[in-house]
Amino acid sequence: MNKEVIVVTAAYGAQTVAQLGGQLALLETIKAGKADGVEIRQELLLASDKLTTINNALKAKQLTAVYSVPDTLFQNSTPISSQKMKTYLEDAKQLDARLLKLSLGELPDNYDLTEIINLLNSYPVQLVIENDQTEVGGHIQPLQRFFAEVTAKKMPIKMAFDMANWAWQGEDALSAAQYFAPLVAYIHVKACQSKAGKIVAVSLDDSDGSWKPVLQALPTNVPRGIEFPLVSDDLCAITEHYVSLLKAI
Repeated sequence: MNKEVIVVTAAYGAQTVAQLGGQLALLETIKAGKADGVEIRQELLLASDKLTTINNALKAKQLTAVYSVPDTLFQNSTPISSQKMKTYLEDAKQLDARLLKLSLGELPDNYDLTEIINLLNSYPVQLVIENDQTEVGGHIQPLQRFFAEVTAKKMPIKMAFDMANWAWQGEDALSAAQYFAPLVAYIHVKACQSKAGKIVAVSLDDSDGSWKPVLQALPTNVPRGIEFPLVSDDLCAITEHYVSLLKAI
Protein backbone atom coordinates (compact mmCIF):
# COMPACT_ATOMS: atom_id res chain seq x y z
CA MET A 1 0.00 0.00 0.00
CA ASN A 2 1.32 3.44 -0.96
CA LYS A 3 1.03 5.42 2.26
CA GLU A 4 0.10 9.08 1.90
CA VAL A 5 2.32 11.62 3.63
CA ILE A 6 1.36 15.23 4.32
CA VAL A 7 3.81 17.89 5.49
CA VAL A 8 2.49 20.32 8.08
CA THR A 9 3.96 23.73 7.27
CA ALA A 10 4.36 24.47 10.99
CA ALA A 11 6.96 21.66 11.14
CA TYR A 12 9.47 24.10 9.68
CA GLY A 13 8.82 26.58 12.49
CA ALA A 14 6.81 29.80 12.34
CA GLN A 15 9.94 31.94 12.07
CA THR A 16 11.32 29.95 9.14
CA VAL A 17 7.96 30.01 7.36
CA ALA A 18 7.83 33.81 7.72
CA GLN A 19 11.46 34.29 6.65
CA LEU A 20 10.95 32.22 3.52
CA GLY A 21 7.90 34.25 2.51
CA GLY A 22 4.98 32.29 3.90
CA GLN A 23 3.47 28.87 3.33
CA LEU A 24 3.16 29.40 -0.41
CA ALA A 25 6.96 29.59 -0.63
CA LEU A 26 7.28 26.16 1.01
CA LEU A 27 5.25 24.23 -1.55
CA GLU A 28 8.25 23.73 -3.85
CA THR A 29 10.27 22.27 -0.96
CA ILE A 30 7.43 19.99 0.05
CA LYS A 31 6.91 18.77 -3.51
CA ALA A 32 10.66 18.22 -3.94
CA GLY A 33 10.58 16.22 -0.71
CA LYS A 34 8.14 13.81 -2.45
CA ALA A 35 5.22 14.46 -0.11
CA ASP A 36 1.64 13.97 -1.27
CA GLY A 37 0.11 17.00 0.37
CA VAL A 38 0.36 19.99 2.66
CA GLU A 39 -1.36 21.06 5.85
CA ILE A 40 -2.01 24.78 5.56
CA ARG A 41 -2.19 26.49 8.95
CA GLN A 42 -4.54 29.42 9.37
CA GLU A 43 -2.28 31.00 11.99
CA LEU A 44 0.65 31.07 9.54
CA LEU A 45 -1.22 32.78 6.72
CA LEU A 46 0.14 36.19 5.73
CA ALA A 47 -2.10 39.23 5.31
CA SER A 48 -1.23 39.14 1.62
CA ASP A 49 -2.08 35.45 1.16
CA LYS A 50 -5.02 34.48 -1.02
CA LEU A 51 -6.34 30.96 -0.50
CA THR A 52 -7.22 30.60 -4.17
CA THR A 53 -3.62 31.44 -5.10
CA ILE A 54 -2.35 28.79 -2.69
CA ASN A 55 -4.86 26.32 -4.11
CA ASN A 56 -3.69 27.01 -7.68
CA ALA A 57 -0.09 26.42 -6.61
CA LEU A 58 -1.06 23.19 -4.85
CA LYS A 59 -2.85 21.95 -7.95
CA ALA A 60 0.09 22.87 -10.18
CA LYS A 61 2.32 20.73 -7.97
CA GLN A 62 -0.30 17.98 -7.61
CA LEU A 63 -0.40 18.35 -3.83
CA THR A 64 -3.53 17.77 -1.75
CA ALA A 65 -4.53 20.10 1.09
CA VAL A 66 -5.56 19.88 4.72
CA TYR A 67 -6.68 23.07 6.46
CA SER A 68 -5.93 23.54 10.15
CA VAL A 69 -7.61 26.22 12.26
CA PRO A 70 -6.51 26.89 15.87
CA ASP A 71 -10.06 26.88 17.17
CA THR A 72 -12.38 24.51 18.99
CA LEU A 73 -15.69 22.82 18.25
CA PHE A 74 -17.00 23.81 21.67
CA GLN A 75 -16.44 27.23 23.20
CA ASN A 76 -17.54 28.26 26.69
CA SER A 77 -19.29 24.86 26.85
CA THR A 78 -21.44 25.63 23.81
CA PRO A 79 -21.01 24.62 20.15
CA ILE A 80 -19.04 26.87 17.84
CA SER A 81 -21.24 29.43 16.10
CA SER A 82 -22.54 28.31 12.73
CA GLN A 83 -21.28 31.57 11.17
CA LYS A 84 -17.73 30.91 12.36
CA MET A 85 -17.88 27.30 11.18
CA LYS A 86 -19.18 28.43 7.81
CA THR A 87 -16.22 30.80 7.46
CA TYR A 88 -13.79 27.96 8.14
CA LEU A 89 -15.59 25.66 5.70
CA GLU A 90 -15.55 28.35 3.01
CA ASP A 91 -11.82 28.82 3.52
CA ALA A 92 -11.29 25.06 3.32
CA LYS A 93 -13.37 24.98 0.14
CA GLN A 94 -11.20 27.71 -1.42
CA LEU A 95 -8.18 25.50 -0.76
CA ASP A 96 -9.99 22.41 -2.04
CA ALA A 97 -8.99 20.96 1.32
CA ARG A 98 -10.28 17.49 2.00
CA LEU A 99 -9.99 17.90 5.78
CA LEU A 100 -10.74 20.78 8.15
CA LYS A 101 -9.03 20.33 11.51
CA LEU A 102 -10.21 21.80 14.82
CA SER A 103 -9.75 20.80 18.47
CA LEU A 104 -12.52 19.70 20.83
CA GLY A 105 -12.66 22.44 23.45
CA GLU A 106 -14.63 21.97 26.65
CA LEU A 107 -17.27 19.29 26.01
CA PRO A 108 -20.54 20.16 27.78
CA ASP A 109 -22.83 17.55 29.34
CA ASN A 110 -25.55 18.37 26.84
CA TYR A 111 -25.32 20.05 23.46
CA ASP A 112 -27.01 20.31 20.09
CA LEU A 113 -24.83 20.20 16.97
CA THR A 114 -27.73 20.14 14.50
CA GLU A 115 -26.79 23.44 12.83
CA ILE A 116 -23.15 22.44 12.56
CA ILE A 117 -24.04 19.01 11.16
CA ASN A 118 -26.29 20.60 8.55
CA LEU A 119 -23.41 22.86 7.52
CA LEU A 120 -20.96 19.98 7.33
CA ASN A 121 -23.33 18.04 5.13
CA SER A 122 -23.41 20.92 2.65
CA TYR A 123 -19.63 21.09 2.10
CA PRO A 124 -17.23 18.60 0.48
CA VAL A 125 -14.89 18.83 3.47
CA GLN A 126 -14.39 16.28 6.25
CA LEU A 127 -14.26 17.80 9.75
CA VAL A 128 -11.64 16.16 11.96
CA ILE A 129 -11.22 16.85 15.67
CA GLU A 130 -7.69 16.66 17.04
CA ASN A 131 -6.53 15.80 20.53
CA ASP A 132 -4.56 18.90 21.51
CA GLN A 133 -2.27 19.67 24.46
CA THR A 134 -4.89 21.38 26.65
CA GLU A 135 -6.65 20.23 29.79
CA VAL A 136 -10.03 20.22 28.02
CA GLY A 137 -8.94 18.74 24.69
CA GLY A 138 -6.00 16.52 25.52
CA HIS A 139 -7.51 13.84 27.76
CA ILE A 140 -8.78 10.49 26.53
CA GLN A 141 -12.07 10.43 28.47
CA PRO A 142 -13.86 13.48 27.00
CA LEU A 143 -12.77 12.50 23.50
CA GLN A 144 -14.08 8.98 24.12
CA ARG A 145 -17.43 10.39 25.22
CA PHE A 146 -17.61 12.75 22.27
CA PHE A 147 -16.76 10.15 19.65
CA ALA A 148 -19.15 7.63 21.22
CA GLU A 149 -21.89 10.21 20.61
CA VAL A 150 -20.57 10.91 17.09
CA THR A 151 -20.78 7.20 16.31
CA ALA A 152 -24.20 6.71 17.90
CA LYS A 153 -25.70 9.69 16.06
CA LYS A 154 -23.76 9.07 12.83
CA MET A 155 -22.35 12.60 12.81
CA PRO A 156 -20.02 13.38 9.85
CA ILE A 157 -17.01 13.92 12.11
CA LYS A 158 -13.74 11.96 12.31
CA MET A 159 -10.62 12.18 14.44
CA ALA A 160 -7.23 13.72 13.77
CA PHE A 161 -4.92 11.70 16.02
CA ASP A 162 -1.85 13.55 17.26
CA MET A 163 0.55 10.88 18.46
CA ALA A 164 2.52 13.03 20.91
CA ASN A 165 -0.01 15.54 22.27
CA TRP A 166 -1.26 12.98 24.81
CA ALA A 167 2.00 13.39 26.74
CA TRP A 168 1.19 16.97 27.71
CA GLN A 169 -1.74 15.71 29.80
CA GLY A 170 -0.06 12.51 31.01
CA GLU A 171 -2.15 10.20 28.83
CA ASP A 172 -0.85 6.98 27.27
CA ALA A 173 -0.53 7.41 23.52
CA LEU A 174 -0.57 3.69 22.71
CA SER A 175 -3.76 3.07 24.70
CA ALA A 176 -5.35 6.04 22.96
CA ALA A 177 -4.27 4.74 19.54
CA GLN A 178 -5.73 1.33 20.22
CA TYR A 179 -9.05 2.84 21.29
CA PHE A 180 -9.46 5.58 18.68
CA ALA A 181 -8.01 3.78 15.63
CA PRO A 182 -11.41 3.05 13.98
CA LEU A 183 -12.31 6.76 14.16
CA VAL A 184 -9.07 8.19 12.78
CA ALA A 185 -9.05 9.92 9.39
CA TYR A 186 -5.73 11.78 9.76
CA ILE A 187 -2.58 11.25 11.82
CA HIS A 188 -0.17 13.86 13.13
CA VAL A 189 3.08 11.95 13.38
CA LYS A 190 5.09 13.47 16.22
CA ALA A 191 7.50 12.41 18.93
CA CYS A 192 8.30 14.18 22.17
CA GLN A 193 10.57 14.00 25.19
CA SER A 194 11.07 15.75 28.50
CA LYS A 195 13.79 18.41 28.54
CA ALA A 196 14.51 20.47 31.64
CA GLY A 197 11.17 19.43 33.09
CA LYS A 198 9.21 20.43 29.98
CA ILE A 199 7.75 18.24 27.26
CA VAL A 200 8.95 19.26 23.81
CA ALA A 201 8.38 17.90 20.32
CA VAL A 202 11.41 16.26 18.71
CA SER A 203 12.18 14.75 15.33
CA LEU A 204 11.69 11.02 14.97
CA ASP A 205 15.44 10.33 14.69
CA ASP A 206 16.03 12.17 17.97
CA SER A 207 13.34 10.28 19.86
CA ASP A 208 13.31 7.09 21.94
CA GLY A 209 11.37 5.26 19.22
CA SER A 210 8.17 4.91 21.25
CA TRP A 211 6.29 6.55 18.38
CA LYS A 212 6.62 3.41 16.22
CA PRO A 213 4.15 1.12 18.06
CA VAL A 214 1.71 4.04 18.30
CA LEU A 215 1.83 4.58 14.54
CA GLN A 216 1.53 0.84 13.92
CA ALA A 217 -1.67 0.76 16.02
CA LEU A 218 -3.28 3.36 13.74
CA PRO A 219 -4.82 2.93 10.27
CA THR A 220 -2.40 2.72 7.35
CA ASN A 221 -4.91 4.02 4.80
CA VAL A 222 -5.21 7.58 6.14
CA PRO A 223 -2.84 10.53 5.55
CA ARG A 224 0.17 10.80 7.85
CA GLY A 225 1.12 14.37 8.60
CA ILE A 226 4.70 15.28 9.55
CA GLU A 227 4.34 17.69 12.48
CA PHE A 228 7.63 17.19 14.29
CA PRO A 229 10.44 19.75 13.80
CA LEU A 230 12.02 19.79 10.36
CA VAL A 231 15.21 21.73 11.01
CA SER A 232 18.12 21.60 8.56
CA ASP A 233 20.28 23.66 6.23
CA ASP A 234 18.69 21.55 3.48
CA LEU A 235 14.93 21.53 3.98
CA CYS A 236 14.33 19.51 0.81
CA ALA A 237 16.63 16.74 1.99
CA ILE A 238 15.23 16.48 5.51
CA THR A 239 11.68 16.56 4.15
CA GLU A 240 12.41 13.76 1.70
CA HIS A 241 14.17 11.75 4.43
CA TYR A 242 11.11 11.70 6.68
CA VAL A 243 8.57 11.38 3.85
CA SER A 244 10.44 8.25 2.68
CA LEU A 245 10.60 6.93 6.25
CA LEU A 246 6.87 7.31 6.81
CA LYS A 247 5.99 5.79 3.46
CA ALA A 248 8.09 2.74 4.30
CA ILE A 249 6.66 2.00 7.78
